[in-house]
Amino acid sequence: QLYVDVAARDLLPEPKTRTDSRISLLTGVHRKELRRLRSLLPAELAVPAGVALGNEVVGRWLGGAPWIDDEGHPVAVGETGNLVIRMPMPPGAAPTLWHNADGYHTAYMADFAGYYRTGDAGMIDADGDVSVMGRTDDIINVAGHRLSTGAMEEVLAGHPAVAECAVIGAADALKGQTPLGLVVLKAGVTTPHADICRELVALVRDRIGPVASFRDARVVLRLPKTRSGKILRATIRRIADGETVAVPPTIDDPLILDEIGAVLKG
Repeated sequence: QLYVDVAARDLLPEPKTRTDSRISLLTGVHRKELRRLRSLLPAELAVPAGVALGNEVVGRWLGGAPWIDDEGHPVAVGETGNLVIRMPMPPGAAPTLWHNADGYHTAYMADFAGYYRTGDAGMIDADGDVSVMGRTDDIINVAGHRLSTGAMEEVLAGHPAVAECAVIGAADALKGQTPLGLVVLKAGVTTPHADICRELVALVRDRIGPVASFRDARVVLRLPKTRSGKILRATIRRIADGETVAVPPTIDDPLILDEIGAVLKG
């Protein structure tokens, strides 16, 4: 499916010339068709060259700067940034939210002028491959370094005693944020919790590096989740920061919040 914006009026099956049409977004295009279209794309446009579904890598981008930092500047190769889409969007694509135009603007348009904020974070490597590392609310800033909590969770989950885990960025007066890991152990694990936590800290330091500043792992009986199974990481972060937490309406069991609070205060 190919969207073409021609003077913001017409939707055509394909561009006629390099000057009278601008390809706003390209998705699901066959590789042969994509190669033909490369010559028609103005170099400054940021357009996805294809999507390869998988764990992280989603494809390549043709020109432009689809990854920008929190100030709206293009990020260097290999550095984590915000995934954005240059405006205008394709005709009819995500024009607003139902009965919430102000919320749409705040969530997607207000942060980066001229770009649509997707909420994804990742990087482009030297070969031009794009890797989506997680959501921007899963990226924490530790002493100026943007780190993926998802990458840390992957390391923690690899420990043979861990059944599930969550990593959040807790407020820190010196570094801005520091990672805090909560883990639920598998049934039958008898190893002392303190030993497991030391092993988890060492694992993150070995796999990700000292830059992660991961020094705090704690064992909990269970993690707060929605009824659909999503871990409420933002709620955990608010508890860790000492904020007043309203009970989310979708939480499976509100009593878990008290359990988490007791562990974090201990």
